[in-house]
Order: sequence, then C-alpha cells, then structure tokens
Amino acid sequence: MKFWKAERITPARIIILGFLVMILTGTLLLMLPISTRENGGASFFDALFTATSATCVTGLVVHDTATYWSPFGQAVLLALIQVGGMGVVTMAVAIFMFSGRKISLKQRWVMQESISAPQVGGIVRMTGFILKTALAMEAAGAALLALRFCPQFGLGKGLWYAVFHGVSAFCNAGFDLMGESGPYSSLTGYLADPLVIFTVSLLILLGGLGFLTWRDAADHRYHFRRYRFQSKLILTTTAVLLAGPFLFFFLYEFRQPQWADLSAVQRFMAAAFQSVTPRTAGFNSVDYGAMSQPGQLLTILLMLVGGSPGSTAGGFKTTTVAVLFLCVRAVFLRRGTAGCYGRRLPEETLRNASAIFLLYLMLFLTGGMVICCVDGIPLMGALFESASAIGTVGLSAVGTANLSALPRMILIFLMYFGRVGGLTMIYALSAGSTMASQYPQEQVTVG
Repeated sequence: MKFWKAERITPARIIILGFLVMILTGTLLLMLPISTRENGGASFFDALFTATSATCVTGLVVHDTATYWSPFGQAVLLALIQVGGMGVVTMAVAIFMFSGRKISLKQRWVMQESISAPQVGGIVRMTGFILKTALAMEAAGAALLALRFCPQFGLGKGLWYAVFHGVSAFCNAGFDLMGESGPYSSLTGYLADPLVIFTVSLLILLGGLGFLTWRDAADHRYHFRRYRFQSKLILTTTAVLLAGPFLFFFLYEFRQPQWADLSAVQRFMAAAFQSVTPRTAGFNSVDYGAMSQPGQLLTILLMLVGGSPGSTAGGFKTTTVAVLFLCVRAVFLRRGTAGCYGRRLPEETLRNASAIFLLYLMLFLTGGMVICCVDGIPLMGALFESASAIGTVGLSAVGTANLSALPRMILIFLMYFGRVGGLTMIYALSAGSTMASQYPQEQVTVG
C-alpha cells in the first residue's frame, strides 16, 4: 500500500500511527487478568474502548474506573493518559533526549507537527520546556489535592488519588477514582470544596491553553502586547468562553427547580466548574442528566470547541472559533481581510478553519443521529455523547455503559479522530496529492 511506503510516512501519518500503537498496546495490557479486580480480565471491546478513551484523554468509560480496574489497571490508564495528553511524539522525543541520542531533522520535523510549533528551529529546547513545565504543574496540582485526599483516604491511597487526579485533570482526561462512593460519581461529592474544585479547574485550564502559550507566558509574563498573535487569540477566546457560560449557568441553569437544594455558594462553584470542564476535561460536579436542555446544548457547544492547538485538549480548538468569528466580523464590516491585534489572517488559515469546523460538525451530527437511531435514546442525549467523544471530553448525560456495541464503536472512532486532530487526519490521508492546474474562476452568489 502506498500509505506504508517509507518515503510517504509524513509527520501526520507518524502521529496517527503512534496513537494507534498506543491504543492497541493499552488494550492488550488491560485485557490481562491482573488489570481487573475480578478474575479473567476485561473483554477485547471493553479494553479497546477504555484504552482509546485514556490515550485520547477523553474520559468516557464503560466500567467505573475505581471499582472495576485493579491498581495495575489504573496505573496502565494513568500511563496512557500521560502519554496521550502530552502527545505520543513528544514522549518519544523525550526518551531520545534523555538517552543522549541525537535528534534527527526528520524527528524534529515530526515534533514540530505534533506540538503545532511555527518552526523547526529550537524544537528540542521547546520539548524540554514542555516536559519540565508539565511535570511541575502536575506535581503542584497533586500536592494541593493531597491536602484533601490524604486526610480523607489515608497517606498511601490519598497520594495515589492526588497523583491520578492531578495528571488526569492536567491532561484533560476526566478519569477519576471516586467510584467507591458511588459508581460514575466523578467530583459530585466535592461540589462545595474549593480546594478540589479550583485546583482541578486550574489544571484543566493550564493543560488546555497550549504549549506555545506557556512559552509566551514564561518569556513575556504580563506584557501581553509581546505575545504571539496566536497566543493572544487563544487567551482572548478562552476568557470569553469562560465568562459567557459561567454567567449562563449561574444566572439561569442553577436557578432551575431541580437545583433548588444548592446554596448560593454551591451554585457559584457549580457554574464556575461547569464553564471549565466541558472544554475537554470530563469531570463533573453535578449530574448532567438533570440539566435543562438549554444547559445541555451549551455544554455540547463547549465540548465541540475544546481547548487550544498544541495542548492536551481536543475539540476543533479555540483558534478555529476565533478565526471564524473574525471572518464573520470582516464580512459585516465589509473588510477585504480578517484579522485583529494589528495582524491579518492568511487565506490558508481561513480555509483550514472552515474545513475543520464543517468536518467536526458533520461527524458530530452523523454520530449522534446513528446512536439515536440504533439505541433509541433521545436525540439530545445522543448528540451529547457524540460531542463528548469527538471533543475528547468524557461527560455523559445518558451513561456510556448503557450503549450497545455499534454506538460504542462510533464513539471509539470519534475519540480517536478528536485527539489526533482534523487537520492531521486530513494531511495523513491526502499526503502526496497535488493540484496540477487551476480551473477558471467564476463568481457564485451565497447567502
């Protein structure tokens, strides 16, 4: 097959094959008898679904993580989450670096594609910065969570819970070990606990901002004008996507009758957390099955957007939303080009944003409709599940474990696609195709 020829193994193909290898390896490990608390190990499809969810840092599960998987199985999941969150290529290059081996030009090229860096130069130093910063953030988050979990669960178990949830939150995975207090309970028991809620929220945000944004923040700190144009778009869009949903959840959703038992402080914390976690994290502090339809719809939209390029998050990315908005603004203002902050967006960026948006939209809608037709669940619940998978979020309003085999396979594909990325998948499948000539141009009326 042409796809497998050495000269045709592009960075995009290396990335998608790397994730595939990690998923299959995780599947085999989770099928071992030692991986489950009961004898016999997990079935192939259960292990495949869970390994895909962990590697693609999604968080959708068919078995409760704490009660079904043994400590060994949980350790396998944590390793898959760490590698999947940081990126298979990033971790592979890190191993090369620590072993003292020389990084070739092709490996640097692949690394550039993996973290969405603007250039190959300095990519090895950038990788070192990413690893050090990520581990420092995860360690700091785990230390804060240990202050709560160690007194609650004991020293050994508390430290394990702190590390597991710190890595899961930073990698935007959404896997949790709170099932012993109730299956699939996530962080509902910590709704009014500011230490847990705000620590997890901060880790989610830091993991979803993107590696290049960290670099700008480290280099320029409070001098926002010196940041890269992309970092400015990411931070601005992220702020809007946090403030808007928070106001909706606080002023409307958590004033509905089903949330009457929540105090004012609990409503505030629930609104704050629910404005953060749909952006590919997957933790929840309230029951999404009880949420109103407007609340579920807003959550679906947030899940589709996801995080930022070159981050641990999925979705079609904050920059895609920003570019589409700037295009709309340019049309309204009758400007020839789209841009902001004194910069103009190239035409290729506009085309890519449109293609990614439509591709995600088609897969999301098709997946949701098929799930609805096959299992007969309400359309809103099916779309919620589909958005959660393709956005690599992990939230569920109907219970993933209740779905039949075909919907689960659809979710596996959507999770894989959402983590690898739309452009990476397009480039991998279309590499080598060229346009030999251009057709004559003709005007078409739209709108």
